[in-house]
Amino acid sequence: MDFKIKRKSVKTAVTGSRIETYPHDLQMYKIPPIDDISLQEFETLALERLTLLRTLATATTLKGLRIYSDEWNDFIISDLRNQGIKYYVRLCEKSACGTTEVDLEARRKDHIAHFILRLAYCRTEELRRWFISRELELFRMRFMAMNSDAVDKFFMLNHLYYTNISDEEKNEVIVNLRESTHHQNIDNMKFYKVKFYEVLDLVRARKVYIKGGYAYIPHKDFISVLTAQYRAHLKQSLAIAYHHLSEIEQDERLVCLLKGLHQSYAGNDYSDSKAVIPIESIDSLSVKSFPLCMRQLHENLRSAHHLKHGGRLQYGLFLKGIGVTLEDSLRFWREEFTKLMDLDKFEKQYAYNVRFNYGKEGSKKNYSPLNCLRIINGNVGPGDCHGCPFKHCDASNLKNKLKGYGYDGQAINDVVEMAKKGHYQIACSKYFDAVHNTDLGLGINHPNQYFEESQKLIKGDIKLEPKKESKPVIKKEQCIEEMDFDENF
Repeated sequence: MDFKIKRKSVKTAVTGSRIETYPHDLQMYKIPPIDDISLQEFETLALERLTLLRTLATATTLKGLRIYSDEWNDFIISDLRNQGIKYYVRLCEKSACGTTEVDLEARRKDHIAHFILRLAYCRTEELRRWFISRELELFRMRFMAMNSDAVDKFFMLNHLYYTNISDEEKNEVIVNLRESTHHQNIDNMKFYKVKFYEVLDLVRARKVYIKGGYAYIPHKDFISVLTAQYRAHLKQSLAIAYHHLSEIEQDERLVCLLKGLHQSYAGNDYSDSKAVIPIESIDSLSVKSFPLCMRQLHENLRSAHHLKHGGRLQYGLFLKGIGVTLEDSLRFWREEFTKLMDLDKFEKQYAYNVRFNYGKEGSKKNYSPLNCLRIINGNVGPGDCHGCPFKHCDASNLKNKLKGYGYDGQAINDVVEMAKKGHYQIACSKYFDAVHNTDLGLGINHPNQYFEESQKLIKGDIKLEPKKESKPVIKKEQCIEEMDFDENF
């Protein structure tokens, strides 16, 4: 099924051949696309773009990598490859002006996906700030990967009339240029001359030479000029997108997708586990390989021999996702519950729900385990023990629980501090590090992902990194994800 979005625009819509439409890898996204695409491609492009932007956030927020450093770039490229988003790898590694069909298709997807996310992220000030920050990081990363010829063509295509200084002028101030660039090899480096107030960030950091009201900017730092322009353009574009939301959402097929896109979960849904975990090993696995939310449920079940519906749903689907079979799951729940009730009551009131989780009753849908954001945003009432302990537990109770497990005092403080600030998934990541005595800084988005990564560490599939003495600075932004779940269950 195809759809077409029509809207009034003061700019000319993208038409013509692809080589005319997409002559360069890097775009300023000034002209919106008018194209017919399927709903499936619409959603796929949106989720792939969102994955890219979340990877940027993860590199700095969870990994603590210095932004734009080689390690930061390597992490992003590697993660995109692992996610299978090869066209973004192509665009981020070396932005240029190729004319192959692969180049043009990558630019088309990049163009459309950017505008889709504008519609999803224009709704609130918080969403707009996150989107602008990530898009600026992506823009700067791609600009810095370009060679001089690609930069010149980018300027020409976007009507940016900046020319590099002549060799004569460069030779006149070359001593000062060397000092401002920390004595780098500048013989083959291009420099641009702009009004100093266009690059106040560089002036503030004393990274440029100033003469006569002009700042001399090396090629690699010229992005500061473009970033200021691009930021202003994005702010204005998001305001326009918000103004036109009512027109866009006349198509009811797009409403739910766009409204929930910022909370969507694009990772593995863990609905079909290839592993088989014997129920007899659950007690030992819960100590190290269960996230705290599932360890808490397991311990409550073992002690009280009962869980309320929310706990049975959350824990039961998790067990299914790690590889516990239906037969083992029924035996597990039966053995616990019949310590408080007779077998007939269990079979009549609870066995049906276990089979339902595995798609053997009711609608016979293959339900997926709940992801982190679904758990974080779920309702937790008095007496319930499901949900996210980093959100739903009092800070003192959380601290006492972790102390009872015998973890390092500093590690406990790090976990509790993140939980207090509302960074629940970062707290879970730090809990993972405390349990495994490492400093991986994983981006935990799913309880079953936690289990999977833990098993990889235990089996030696991931090289164990010892804890570092210094902790990376955690920024306010975090990467959180969600997937849809049938509310009628």
